Amino acid sequence: MTENSLDGKPLHGKRAIVTGSTSGIGAGIARVLAEAGCQLTLNGFGERDLIEEMRDELARNSGAEIAYYQADVSDEIQFSALVADMEARLGGVDILVNNAGVQHVAPVEDFASERWDAMIAVNLTAAFYGIRAALPGMKRRNWGRIINIASAHGLVASPNKSGYVAAKHGLIGLTKVVALENAMTGVTCNAVCPGWVRTPLVERQLEARASREGVTVDAAAHSLLAEKHPNMAFIEASDIGALIVWLCGDAARSVTGAALSMDGGWTAQ
Repeated sequence: MTENSLDGKPLHGKRAIVTGSTSGIGAGIARVLAEAGCQLTLNGFGERDLIEEMRDELARNSGAEIAYYQADVSDEIQFSALVADMEARLGGVDILVNNAGVQHVAPVEDFASERWDAMIAVNLTAAFYGIRAALPGMKRRNWGRIINIASAHGLVASPNKSGYVAAKHGLIGLTKVVALENAMTGVTCNAVCPGWVRTPLVERQLEARASREGVTVDAAAHSLLAEKHPNMAFIEASDIGALIVWLCGDAARSVTGAALSMDGGWTAQ
């Protein structure tokens, strides 16, 4: 339990940013953090009415202050402005979840340079920008939690995903360096490495696989799980959120620099 916690709200009063939190894994993480008592800034792209509906629902259900800040986190100035806005409104950022990500699939020789640059910018460089902006305040307060959402592909590789795999491997390396540099402070930095989560992004990959193999989407999903997940189940975004809540608690104060797998046994093979 944290110093300011209340019953059922282990992160009461903590201030969090979750990038890429308007859909998919990020939305699931944001929901769990709000339920845990965090004052939260959502970030990402999408239809503004739907984002406002989500923000309002989270605020009503959690009783926490929930804001939305539209920023392209792969842009250094915009990410710095997001952190500065949080500091001006709430006094600081205690928890930074670097979740924003993009995907592109192609063999290396067909992987367009602009696609490569986008993969590195969103999946890796954005996290660097956010960490650099948030760290000074965390160190002044001698408390901070940085969680980078990597992937099983930060630990192992698959064909046709050179940009994604390179960025996620780099993100785990960045995690370790930040952890070591801040080992004597109250700031920890860890990476969570999920396997397949059935997000809209993954759904599009399943549809492409189904079309390519001439099968149904459900059959494609079963085939994917059989290939990667020994437990034959997709990861739930809410479970990723629950792990992050634990990483933000006192019991995890000595967990830093870790790449924590949540992949149904994928990387144990």
